[in-house]
Amino acid sequence: MNILVTGSSGQLGSELRTISPHCGGLHFFFYDLPELDITRCEQVDRVCQEHGIEVIVNCAAYTAVDRAESDAEAAFMVNRDGVAVLAACAKDRQALLVHISTDYVFNGESCVPYRETDTASPICVYGLSKWEGEEQIRQISPSHLIIRTSWLYSGFGNNFVKSMLRLGADHQMLNVVFDQVGTPTYASDLASAIVSILEKHERHYHYAETYHYSNEGVCSWYDFAWTIMKARDLQCRVLPITSNEYPTIARRPHFSVLHKAKIKKDWELDIPHWYDGLERMLKHSC
Repeated sequence: MNILVTGSSGQLGSELRTISPHCGGLHFFFYDLPELDITRCEQVDRVCQEHGIEVIVNCAAYTAVDRAESDAEAAFMVNRDGVAVLAACAKDRQALLVHISTDYVFNGESCVPYRETDTASPICVYGLSKWEGEEQIRQISPSHLIIRTSWLYSGFGNNFVKSMLRLGADHQMLNVVFDQVGTPTYASDLASAIVSILEKHERHYHYAETYHYSNEGVCSWYDFAWTIMKARDLQCRVLPITSNEYPTIARRPHFSVLHKAKIKKDWELDIPHWYDGLERMLKHSC
């Protein structure tokens, strides 16, 4: 099976690249800018034709949440229009499109984990651009799997864990918000889940599903930061503050825990707890 991975230099794409040599029968082709711009249909078509692509895994995204508020055109170009290009190419090739979306499609006003059927109501440009990208896929691609995830981190790229390790080594005290609650997700675990799905999926069956995947468990950004410091025995003190005390350009959902029963049932996945994922990331990547 020939699989195109877009956005392959990012956290998830890099984790897929790491495990790809151990995936017998799955042949991955990794592309990122400047070799492949997903907003250019001629480039996408050429790459898919050249490699006989049967599955597209889209890890490409505009993820600068705050910058998106003043750079909405760029965010929508990648997260909506580029996704539409991939969906059209997948349709033309009768290929499966696996697309990574986000917990930010929800407004965070719930007090119970979000299910796939809950109403999307994004409160920032980034979340809206990702939601409209999802809708493009549903309208265009007859065979797709949309996987929403949350609080992604990895040994690759820039992320909260690596920022906390860097700041914790240089500061005696850090303020971190405690009223934004969700679930950290180790990108390696998500990559493994995607591979498991690709190994199990039926090639000629048309899927049209939305799933939620994060690690198990729940925490605030404060809890996450405190755990990172403790795991590395850093002496930096972490203090809890409210979101009002740490204003950001873009609004973030206060609660974005994802309900994962559907993906576990449909694909027989065993999802690790977020603390287990953190321990493995720190052991192997930092």
